[in-house]
Amino acid sequence: MKPRKVPLRKCIACQEMMPKKELIRVVRTPDEEVRIDLTGKKAGRGAYLCGKAGCFRLAKKSKAFDRALKLSVDPEIYDQLEQDFIAVEDEFLASKELAADDE
Repeated sequence: MKPRKVPLRKCIACQEMMPKKELIRVVRTPDEEVRIDLTGKKAGRGAYLCGKAGCFRLAKKSKAFDRALKLSVDPEIYDQLEQDFIAVEDEFLASKELAADDE
């Protein structure tokens, strides 16, 4: 049986290619909202970040979200995303470790 192809995505900050499940998706919804999508299935344009706070800060500094989401992201949204990212980061890293243990 042929092994299944693993979808790869690029972190918008560090430009590293990784499996999609190892990245956090930030999505611009059709309502022009920007939010974190842990399921990876919400409708809208997505951008991916690895689960490191340093990558989020780099993306914020270089305005990578503006380019990836094709939307001018307000500083208030960046601040809200940063709070959400920090809250989600621990949960994301824990689920990543569980997946690694299962393999």
